[in-house]
Amino acid sequence: MQKNDLILRVLNGEQTERVPVWMMRQAGRYLPDYMKLKAKYDFFTRVETPELATEITLQPVNQVGVDAAIIFSDILVIPQAMGLEVLMEEGKGPSLPRVIQTQKDIDALRTDGVEESLNYVTEALSLTKKELNGRVPLIGFAGAPWTILCYMVEGKGSKTWDKAKQFAYTQPLEAHNLLQKITDITIQYLIAQVKAGADLVQVFDSWAGSLSPADFKIYAQPYLLQIADALKPHAPVILFPKGTWHAIKDLGQSSAAGIGIDWCIDPATARAFAGNHITLQGNFDPAKLLAPIPDIRNAVKEMINGFGHHRYIANLGHGITPNVPVDHARAFVDAVKEFGVNPTYKK
Repeated sequence: MQKNDLILRVLNGEQTERVPVWMMRQAGRYLPDYMKLKAKYDFFTRVETPELATEITLQPVNQVGVDAAIIFSDILVIPQAMGLEVLMEEGKGPSLPRVIQTQKDIDALRTDGVEESLNYVTEALSLTKKELNGRVPLIGFAGAPWTILCYMVEGKGSKTWDKAKQFAYTQPLEAHNLLQKITDITIQYLIAQVKAGADLVQVFDSWAGSLSPADFKIYAQPYLLQIADALKPHAPVILFPKGTWHAIKDLGQSSAAGIGIDWCIDPATARAFAGNHITLQGNFDPAKLLAPIPDIRNAVKEMINGFGHHRYIANLGHGITPNVPVDHARAFVDAVKEFGVNPTYKK
């Protein structure tokens, strides 16, 4: 039995007694207990060992008091499952030694057997679900097709993603073939996560903001919509295409249950674009968690007043950064719980 189902009820459009809260990248580098595990095990050992992934997933639930757990994993397990090597070097970020350049490269990618190749993720979900014992919902996730394409073509992180965009603009047929392959395997992967215990899923399109509004509609939005449509019978979906305030209205008409919002749009404008029939999530600037705690509390109150108490999940506008003190993260969560009490709620 789910003891805390606030997020699930909000995504279903129900009135709730207060605004729910969790933080992107909440299981990670700002937590001292995570750093202890990081010192003992390399990144992919942490990701691929279900017991370690479960321990890390539970840390923010136990220590910060969030209303949901999100499985500890990485968006780049999908390129791995498709047959590409992914390296994670400390201080340098991810890199892919072999990049996608031609249709032949795309044809060589695998799109089947994801449940077997990524069984360590589903095992971690099942174990975490058991350990949570209904305390809070469990979130599964994947990277969005455009963001995964960026890494597969570029081979590493980038500020501009010039190579990825060049690939899309000069080889559009190949780009769409690659995007479709990523979409197909991502749908299989997310459905497997739901079967393993995820109560909802989020799709991270971290680099969607590198595209113009017109190009977002060509290279990102159609594939996000495919995923939302395919997952709707299985679990609620939150789409988070960072940097795409211009797409809120269109995505608000989709099969998604929620849209993640970054801090580059004010809450009232985001709500006006989206309407009241879809849940919004966000949009606290993670850097503001470095402010004095009284300022964090005031900013949280302002954010909640902007979004309103209905169909809203409090979160950050992107992932929490490693330099945030744990007591500041906890202050953010506690402030939401205090200021997010719904004055119009009736049982």
